[in-house]
Amino acid sequence: MNLNLNIAPLETWVNLKKKPLVIAGPCSAETPEQLMATARGLQSLKVDIIRAGIWKPRTRPNSFEGAGEEGLKWLADVKKELNIPVGTEVANPEHIELALKHNIDVLWIGARTTVSPFAVQEMADALRGVKNVAVLVKNPTHPELNLWIGAFERLNQAGITNLGAIHRGFATYDKSKFRNQPVWQIPIELRRIAPQIPIICDPSHITGKRDLIFEISQKAMDLNFDGLMIETHITPDKAWSDADQQITPEKLGEILSELKIRVDSTSNQVFNDHLEDLRSKIDNIDRELVEILAQRMAVVEKIGEYKKENNITTFQVKRWDEIMKNRAELAKKMGLNPEFVTEIYKIIHEESIRKQTEIMKAVETKA
Repeated sequence: MNLNLNIAPLETWVNLKKKPLVIAGPCSAETPEQLMATARGLQSLKVDIIRAGIWKPRTRPNSFEGAGEEGLKWLADVKKELNIPVGTEVANPEHIELALKHNIDVLWIGARTTVSPFAVQEMADALRGVKNVAVLVKNPTHPELNLWIGAFERLNQAGITNLGAIHRGFATYDKSKFRNQPVWQIPIELRRIAPQIPIICDPSHITGKRDLIFEISQKAMDLNFDGLMIETHITPDKAWSDADQQITPEKLGEILSELKIRVDSTSNQVFNDHLEDLRSKIDNIDRELVEILAQRMAVVEKIGEYKKENNITTFQVKRWDEIMKNRAELAKKMGLNPEFVTEIYKIIHEESIRKQTEIMKAVETKA
């Protein structure tokens, strides 16, 4: 699948002098002094866009829910005084109207909003005919690529061409060192089917912890993401929301200076020839892997027929436990990540059960 979207190049809505594009600023605009002081610290780093939350969609009421329209005035003052683009999250048509009234340059749709096609469509309708504003879309809270894609399609059909994606990770109940699991396969697949959409990584929301921000930022750069959105506060420990994931402008400067920015291609013919040789070897190995999988599934079918003849269930718990333990140990001995090999075998086992179930159903149909 390839998306047929009319997307403007990233350079058309921001002066992209370097990579990565950096969007930074506080989680919330708390006071005009706090916002301006943070913005001045970021200006010295030549940050591309100043961000600040104006409306904060808190999980429960009676907590700080943002400064509202008054905060937009502070953001507009930052833009005027420092001559730098500014952006904020919008969650409904009223937010959009107010943000445009105050000449906000970049709007983004949050993860909680992206999950609702109705909400996204209302916002797309509110943006119809609007020019000179960029709209970024955060991934939905759960890893469903089509919901993310649908948001871009709705906005693009409303005439919005200055679009970008924000990867902020996905909610999980599992214990993890991250606040939201990165699930890198989702933005990678988005890049494959819609390479014209620039992707910004939000390490603040992925990690939930300031000491992990560099790790995720570097990973995003290694995956050739276009930019970073990092929550930055003049005094992060005193922040009114999400204090643990915010950093000072000085710390942001350190992170940006330490990032290794790699190129996605090279004109070095020797390098390209060697890389092509290695890729050719990968192709040959993959061909052998597929052939071996085909051989394995042929044996699985024979086992299914044998189980059918002897009226045995398809799923055998003891055998499955043996496979999982044995394959993990074998992976470790061969220098492979046991978890990686285990996940592969889970997929293989699922297909084996599906194939054997088909064999069983065929018997029932004939009977």
